[in-house]
Amino acid sequence: MNATVVGTEISADVAVVGAGPAGLYAAYCAGFRGLSSALVDALPEPGGQIAALYPEKRIYDVAGHPAVRGRELIDNLVAQVAPFRPTYLLGRTALSLTPGEGGGWTIGIEGGGLVRVGAVVIAAGLGRSVPRTLPCLEPYRGRGVAHHVPRLDEHRDRDVVIVGGGDSAVDWALALAPVARSVTVVHRRSAFRAHDHGVKQMYASPVRVITDAEVVECHGAERLEEVRVRAGGEQWRLPAQALVGALGFITQLGPIADWNLRMENHQIMVDATMCTNLSGVYAIGDMCFYEGRVPLISVGFGEAATAANHAAVGLRPGSRLAPEHSTDVNHFQMS
Repeated sequence: MNATVVGTEISADVAVVGAGPAGLYAAYCAGFRGLSSALVDALPEPGGQIAALYPEKRIYDVAGHPAVRGRELIDNLVAQVAPFRPTYLLGRTALSLTPGEGGGWTIGIEGGGLVRVGAVVIAAGLGRSVPRTLPCLEPYRGRGVAHHVPRLDEHRDRDVVIVGGGDSAVDWALALAPVARSVTVVHRRSAFRAHDHGVKQMYASPVRVITDAEVVECHGAERLEEVRVRAGGEQWRLPAQALVGALGFITQLGPIADWNLRMENHQIMVDATMCTNLSGVYAIGDMCFYEGRVPLISVGFGEAATAANHAAVGLRPGSRLAPEHSTDVNHFQMS
């Protein structure tokens, strides 16, 4: 059930556009039905916004998990789909969707590649996310400046400056406080947008909080070494080997907007099978819309199972819609 790779072309049964939680689970459900899959995502690692924004934050609304860290959830989803050996195309944007020769669909990939499949599952969340930033941060992007914290331990014994006033800024400050040498939060307003409980925890922690202020300069030879902060008429220097720009993201539909899909309020309309107006093209997760949808990760998992099993029937007419019981199947024997 492996995808076939020939030069820059990949052939698979199903392409999943978006490697977040719903996309990873859709690839698993496809694999369970004996279908090969290719996972395409513009981000450089699987996990979607969970991996990018809150990998260390606990999530409390996933069925069967009283609490699970974002990274742990993603690691488990990757391990779950691993026996079916999906092909990962990470750091690559899906650019175009066109009918394939003889049926199915062809997806044009950034860099010139093509993915030829029988069915497509779009699990692109709210679209492509572009981080908001400040001009003074850009020269040090990748050299001490980042817009998320994939692993806390990378900042052990560092002086970390976090810029922002939302939940991500506060959550990262609290998570980094026991790890980093120092943590300073710089926010341009006096009040935080983050939840009050987190803000109170931050003020009660060793985190230094500077409000009504902004980072105006970054300095360092090869990597970031120091930032300059301005508040009112004063300006001072802070040591900083790492700066996290938690300024939010601008979400864009990107090329998906040109795929001739029926949309409403920047979301893709689907029916009860999660199918769009294009036959064999499904949409799940926050990218899709139907009356009464609840935007939860757990709901996305159900949509993934629905889409993958209907895709299986579409690709193999006459097969049952309901899959076998997972307790009766050894994944590793299947793969």
